[in-house]
Amino acid sequence: MMTQQQLKQRTKKFAHASVRLALELPPSDPGRHIRRQLIRSATSVATNYRAACLSQSRATFTAKISIFLEEADECQFWLEFIQEGKLLSQGRVQPLLSEAGELTALFYSRRRTLKERH
Repeated sequence: MMTQQQLKQRTKKFAHASVRLALELPPSDPGRHIRRQLIRSATSVATNYRAACLSQSRATFTAKISIFLEEADECQFWLEFIQEGKLLSQGRVQPLLSEAGELTALFYSRRRTLKERH
């Protein structure tokens, strides 16, 4: 199991990589829209995990993890959209899409465990 610090680094690395990918999108209106949405959701993944780490109760932690999951799922949507629209190469998008899926699965499992214990 990853430590809290390792997960903070992993989510921050995901955010950085997503921003770099978003900046490669075409300068068209759709490209600008997707760029903003991906950057917003990817950075929210990292910030909401950090906020969850500061939670003072299990309920607050669970709520922050739920927001994290929504943002990670939104990242997956935008990455799929980029890939399906062939806005960037599959080889460029797929690693981030996989990481978004892994982070979502990891925290979904963690949230489910917390709810079962409560």
